[in-house]
Amino acid sequence: MKRGNPALAAYVTLVYFFLLGPLFIVAAAAFSGSNFLEFPPSSLSLKWFANILAVSAFLETFIVSLQIAVLGTFLSLVIGVPAAYALSRSAVPGRGVLQAIFVSPVIVPGVVLGFSLLRFYNVQGGVPVFQTLLIGHTLIVLPYSIRVISSSLANFEPAIEEAAISLGCPRWRTFFVVVLPNIRAGVMAAFILAFITSMNNVPVSVFLTGPGVSTLPIQMLSYVENFFDPTIASLSVVLIATTAGFMFLIERTLGLSYFAR
Repeated sequence: MKRGNPALAAYVTLVYFFLLGPLFIVAAAAFSGSNFLEFPPSSLSLKWFANILAVSAFLETFIVSLQIAVLGTFLSLVIGVPAAYALSRSAVPGRGVLQAIFVSPVIVPGVVLGFSLLRFYNVQGGVPVFQTLLIGHTLIVLPYSIRVISSSLANFEPAIEEAAISLGCPRWRTFFVVVLPNIRAGVMAAFILAFITSMNNVPVSVFLTGPGVSTLPIQMLSYVENFFDPTIASLSVVLIATTAGFMFLIERTLGLSYFAR
């Protein structure tokens, strides 16, 4: 039996400790019975998890975040699927420029993008806060939708699509009957990636939120500015557990290999 390299094992352990260490610290602090954040906790309690429900702003901003994430992701797919298909299957003039434009929301710093959207839509355009926030989140998740779906289209053999067209199937029907079912894994992966990105966004949201309209991450930042108790740590544990449970459910029902096809 081949023995492993101790130095490599120590390096991998150090990397995992570096990545997961902060999560363990936050999780431990979430169960602290103290009135302020401390690690290790001097006592254990679940009162800070109950305090999450006592702060009505968390539930209100979570609903707003959920609405923005679902609508923004849906709009990004409505725009991204045809755009990815056109860039992958057609000789579009200025294709490289269009690809750069679609990817630009990821390249441009979030602070710059958020301020620009605030200035253009909210201040000069008079667009309401919720709609401006929706536009911003749609823009920041659009590159993920296009890139993931483009990768899925690259793995789909164009000859199958051409065969359907040659047999008399209209091009629009071919897209919905042949192409879309074969790239559904990419569409699902794009939806999940875009949804998680939207739910966790801070740089753009911090500029676009306003009175009565805020997202959960921004509300968490505001809470930390005024309170130093473990409530945020408890809420972070809930969000981590929810994400882990969501991914576990996907693995049990579809399997991660479903999204890798």
